[in-house]
Amino acid sequence: MKKLPRTVIGLGLVSLLTDFSSEMIYPLLSTFLVSLGATGVFIGLVEGIADATAALVKLASGAWADRRAHKKPLVVLGYSIASALRPLVALATAPWHVLAIRFGDRVGKGIRTSPRDAMIAQATPPDRRGAAYGFHRAMDHAGALVGPLAAYALLHFAGVSHRTIFALAAIPAAAALVVLLAAVREPREPVPAAAAAPAADPGAPADPQARPRLPRPLYVYLALVGVFTLANASDQFLFLRARERGVALALLPVLWALHHAVKSLLATPLGALSDRLGRKRVIVAGWIVYAVAYAGFAFASAGWHIWALFVVYGAHFALTEGAEKALVADHAPAALRGRAFGAFHFVVGVAALPASLGFGLIWQHVGHRQAFLTSAGLALGAALALQLLLRPHRPGR
Repeated sequence: MKKLPRTVIGLGLVSLLTDFSSEMIYPLLSTFLVSLGATGVFIGLVEGIADATAALVKLASGAWADRRAHKKPLVVLGYSIASALRPLVALATAPWHVLAIRFGDRVGKGIRTSPRDAMIAQATPPDRRGAAYGFHRAMDHAGALVGPLAAYALLHFAGVSHRTIFALAAIPAAAALVVLLAAVREPREPVPAAAAAPAADPGAPADPQARPRLPRPLYVYLALVGVFTLANASDQFLFLRARERGVALALLPVLWALHHAVKSLLATPLGALSDRLGRKRVIVAGWIVYAVAYAGFAFASAGWHIWALFVVYGAHFALTEGAEKALVADHAPAALRGRAFGAFHFVVGVAALPASLGFGLIWQHVGHRQAFLTSAGLALGAALALQLLLRPHRPGR
């Protein structure tokens, strides 16, 4: 495998450290919220609002990044806000405190994500984007593997409290900022636009005065991503399901670490697979795997079922995360990549709010099985629509 650009490797290390920090907190958050008196619907509300907030800011930051000569300052600002706010969960004494902190954390995430993804596309040739985004996600998940294991060690061996773990999450967050400032350089020269992606719909009449616009196939793809995201409820419900099936509280971070180990090991090779087979095939396969996993959660009756399903669930992410972003970069004109990634993240985040709220309402008023099966059905429908409606697009065309 060819060596990836230094910018991609540096941003991957930043993501590793950032997720080390955030994933020390995340698998313990649902039980912490319950201890503060939160209901299932409120947990869905917290995660839905967090994702929707990030989506709105990603849309704005993507457009802002396209108008700036340098994208790194936005990336630094976003990581700084999130790193400062996230450990404040340790001071929360009511559910709304967690909601407010998650809101601020996601503002930071929204500021950094679209400019960062545009930097990766700028630094990477078209025929390596699947591998580049896959590597970035692999590093992200490597941090998400280490973080829960650190939380487990602190819970199980040191006997520290949730709040102490949340406070200690500040250490890797600070290290991520040091690496970003010292080791990540923004690419000086972008990948040539003609090689990166088509600037307009095929067959459209040429107009030298026209302002570059996002192509129609990209809008079709974003609409289908939105449909799939309606099936993708907060992972906090998976932790609640794990507790129902007898997984011990102290093992939740280990379960989450296993899930991220699968994603970290598979993300780079499966992202590179989309460079060879085409993005659509790999994404459709990943969405089908998601439906299988959620159907499994609906019928799980033992703790070991949960462990196996988290492995399958991790395979879904490894298949889709790199390919989904690479497809955006393939279709977007070079001058509008920030906006394209902003639109992608906006659709995902906005759909996440009704997804988590709806899932929580079905869970609370109808039952967990119906909630999981509803999500599985939506995912299958989205996969079928993607297969039928989106034209294949080969990297580098």
